[in-house]
Amino acid sequence: MNAVVSVQRNVRMTLRVNGEDFDALFAPYKTLLEVLREDLDLTGTKHGCELGECGACAVLLDGEPVLACLVLAVECEGRSIETVEGLARGSELHPLQSAFADLGGTQCGYCTPGILMTAKALLDREPDPGRERIREAISGNLCRCTGYQQIYESIEEGARRMREQSQ
Repeated sequence: MNAVVSVQRNVRMTLRVNGEDFDALFAPYKTLLEVLREDLDLTGTKHGCELGECGACAVLLDGEPVLACLVLAVECEGRSIETVEGLARGSELHPLQSAFADLGGTQCGYCTPGILMTAKALLDREPDPGRERIREAISGNLCRCTGYQQIYESIEEGARRMREQSQ
């Protein structure tokens, strides 16, 4: 009996992450989450359930929140990827990050990167969402530490700061 050996070749492509081009070489079966963390050393995006149920791995793909554990990295060529590492500008935190820090929107912090990215996508589209809209937007992001009250308040304050900044 002859064994069939399948040799999978790595894929080389340029990924645009946080406004910067990265030349990456990775196996074609790797998810965006795996490539970000393992190949690009961008570990802010968290590895959670791997089932698309917790939201810890949320990043923005062309401005829309996606779960990086469910997206193959090969699908991302020519697209814009934003991770939590891209929020701050140098030492200046993004208004959402500073609001979370000031109002205690983070507890253990594991879910925070995914929530920040999902909230950013919402606020980029809707600068002044109501509480119900915020609740709906982050409904796919699970936090096991809070009752979400401080998270909602942090997003509302982040929205206020972003509006203030844009004036």
